[in-house]
Amino acid sequence: MGENRYVDTRGAVEEAIPFTKAVVDGLAPGGGLFVPQEIPALTVDEICALAELPYAQRAARIYGAFDIDLTDDQLARITGEAYGNNFDTPEICPITSLDDDIHMLELWHGPTSAFKDMALQCLPRFFSVSAAELRARGQLEDTHMILVATSGDTGKAALEGFCDVDGICIGVMYPDGGVSDIQFKQMATQRGGNVTVWGVRGNFDDCQTGAKNVFNDGDFAASLHERYRVALSSANSINWGRLMPQIAYYVSAYAQLVAAGSIERGTEIDVCVPTGNFGNILAAYYAKRMGTPIRRLLCASNENRVLTDFINTGTYDISERTFVKTPSPSMDILVSSNLERQLFELTERDANAIKGWMGDLREKRGFRVDRDTFAKMRELYIADSVDNEECLRTIREVFDAQGYLMDPHTAVGYKVAERLREDGVPVLVASTAHWAKFGNNVYRALHELSLADDLPGEVAKLTGCALNRLIADEAGISSIPAGLSELDDLPIRFTEVIDGNADAIRAAVCAFLDAQAR
Repeated sequence: MGENRYVDTRGAVEEAIPFTKAVVDGLAPGGGLFVPQEIPALTVDEICALAELPYAQRAARIYGAFDIDLTDDQLARITGEAYGNNFDTPEICPITSLDDDIHMLELWHGPTSAFKDMALQCLPRFFSVSAAELRARGQLEDTHMILVATSGDTGKAALEGFCDVDGICIGVMYPDGGVSDIQFKQMATQRGGNVTVWGVRGNFDDCQTGAKNVFNDGDFAASLHERYRVALSSANSINWGRLMPQIAYYVSAYAQLVAAGSIERGTEIDVCVPTGNFGNILAAYYAKRMGTPIRRLLCASNENRVLTDFINTGTYDISERTFVKTPSPSMDILVSSNLERQLFELTERDANAIKGWMGDLREKRGFRVDRDTFAKMRELYIADSVDNEECLRTIREVFDAQGYLMDPHTAVGYKVAERLREDGVPVLVASTAHWAKFGNNVYRALHELSLADDLPGEVAKLTGCALNRLIADEAGISSIPAGLSELDDLPIRFTEVIDGNADAIRAAVCAFLDAQAR
């Protein structure tokens, strides 16, 4: 095939670029996203053979299939460092089968106890090696600032991944008051001299839109280069270097299921993903494109059900949609960035169509796809949503029946899988976070409280860490990940709250870079 290169979903980049540049740039000029020119194909035998390898080697094999412009030795070093003792199990992402047909892919065994670790332990290493390669080729002068918008989990995973990486600094924005106590403390206590964190007045969409506006500001980019010799890039799933590691765990999971005897080689499975920004489920789509025997993709939404409505109608409309706070805050998103890549693929890579729809979304707060594209979407996806109270009930019901405690995001995925599954078709459910990241709502679930109920007086006074210890004692759980249990003992480093508009973000970035220069 030769070196696989990357194209822009909106067509602003006329000449395809190598993987290294796509990772370092993060976002295309004009707001488009990069995708590989060619999606590699693997046979079922090649996929199943991956089970004989440690996870790091599986991932390296899958990345290598994309023919990226890094060597096999570089990929082996990146994956070896990314998937090692920083995870709490040598399996990295084990599968727990709750019955013959529902299998939980546990993606939360990394250092920050969320699925984002699966990609964000790799991305900083991709970024660092790619930047070094571009400098060696004389194609890069600036150092980089990573600017991240997070709904809760990406922020900590990105901070941990980029902490004290040479030549890179990172700033994370989260919705002030819109993350759990544990998520806040994970970010606000982050170690490292090259990191900063800002709360944003608003919701995740305000963070994400503000970040995109700053990325697309050519004058600001020029001023950063002139004043600091710094360029901006992203660690959100808009960066292909973040999405590719997510593809790997779906390909790997199929091999694991076959090796465990849970399914027969060649048996098709459904994959159910709780998603707000569409990146995690899009990775499953690309795994299917590569040859993984995936039949249908089940899209699970919470009460912010914009993706469910889009998949069911072909209309993406947020013009009058109310943003709802839910027990699953990492899915509280109305503008799903990675849907753009999926539409690009379904239109046979029609950049003009994508540019038009994304323009309508920006200007009119909605768009409707053509009949052909909608039909192709319906061949691949089915979707449903779970309301707040049903989410909490699901946590309690599964724990009572199976002794398996799940977080609210995973509960959304499990409930949709239970509803949409077909007899005899195995379902792989993406389990996206450890329950202790969302202890307040897990406590509500186990004690049959509604989301609107206050926690009992003494319980309400507990910190997130203390509440998790109480839940663990009551549920007979022996341990909580150290990264979640020790947060009360760490100093809070970051408390600044800013507005979510581009001017405020630009000012915050410059203030941070000024401090870095001192």
